[in-house]
Amino acid sequence: MRLGKIKQVALWATAGLVVAALAGCAANEAAEGAAGASKSSDGTNDEQLSGQLNGAGASSQSAAQEAWKAGFISLQSDVTVNYDPVGSGTGREQFTAGGLGFVGTDAPFSADEASGGGQASCAADSPLVEVPVYISPIVVAFNLDGIDELKLAPAVIADIFTGKITNWNDPAIAADNSGVELPDLKISPVHRSDKSGTTGNFTDYLAATAPDNWTAGETEEWPAEGGEGAEKTQGMVEALTAGNGAIGYVDAGQAASLSWASIKVGTEWVAASAEGAAKAVAESSLEEGRGEGDVVYELNRTTDAAGAYPLILVSYLAACEKYEDAETGKLVAAYFKYVTSDDGQQAAAANAGSAPLTAEEGLSAKVSAAVARIGA
Repeated sequence: MRLGKIKQVALWATAGLVVAALAGCAANEAAEGAAGASKSSDGTNDEQLSGQLNGAGASSQSAAQEAWKAGFISLQSDVTVNYDPVGSGTGREQFTAGGLGFVGTDAPFSADEASGGGQASCAADSPLVEVPVYISPIVVAFNLDGIDELKLAPAVIADIFTGKITNWNDPAIAADNSGVELPDLKISPVHRSDKSGTTGNFTDYLAATAPDNWTAGETEEWPAEGGEGAEKTQGMVEALTAGNGAIGYVDAGQAASLSWASIKVGTEWVAASAEGAAKAVAESSLEEGRGEGDVVYELNRTTDAAGAYPLILVSYLAACEKYEDAETGKLVAAYFKYVTSDDGQQAAAANAGSAPLTAEEGLSAKVSAAVARIGA
């Protein structure tokens, strides 16, 4: 399915409908922040702040971060927010090493990492605050002249990316695509060359849905030989756009110019959509054993719920509960409150193509309570 700008708006229309409940509750339920200021409807403190806040991490968040920064700075004009989309893995490494106020990541910190200590950006023994900020389908994107729609089962996807299936007219692909004139053309798989949360989610999906075909397990660093490596989300899109016969995996919010394959979920073929991703999240649960400020999903990749699209990522913002510098804590708390507010989530949904989390019972309160711990 090839999506132009108009179709992209339609695809993400669901996001605008589901955001209000999550973010609206976040705006109403969060406790007072570090400065003890009251919470405004836009998620920020009434107090006017100043200074510079530095973050880095997931490149899939790039467009959302631009929307969040613009909205936040319109309310806090004396604050500068920087976000470097270096990738989830590099972002977490930089945050651990110190120098960042927050990190964006498509793969959360482990429970041990988040529980306290070892993060140079934080005060000694401070646990992390980690909250989901949007969900996004990961699309299996391809570039084949004259073909806009394909059906690819998990085992077939795994065999393509491990090099077992090498040609587009392979019988395994043809079996699920009756009536499609598949070319006698070499497949060119494209993968992320950098450490990537998108890769982690993609490989986690393959490990869960096609374990006999994908034996490398979940990993943020591409494990298979062959194929073409591309850096960051933008590099993936550029590589796929340039090569007839190419196939890769990309955050849906940045892949509107490409054709997307439908994936098999149970006995159903499901196209990527915000609604399908939300259904997959609804079939998942929060991880047990996490701290009160660490709100992380355990995704159900094998759901066969009607309409669910389980090839997704849930993207997080992570920060310190306590900072050595109190002013940094104030800036981070205010920024996170804006991002998880109704205004912040609407800005990302409208301008960045991200799909906010559905408002499951109790989730809004958990997110709000977690954010309120920053600097408190």
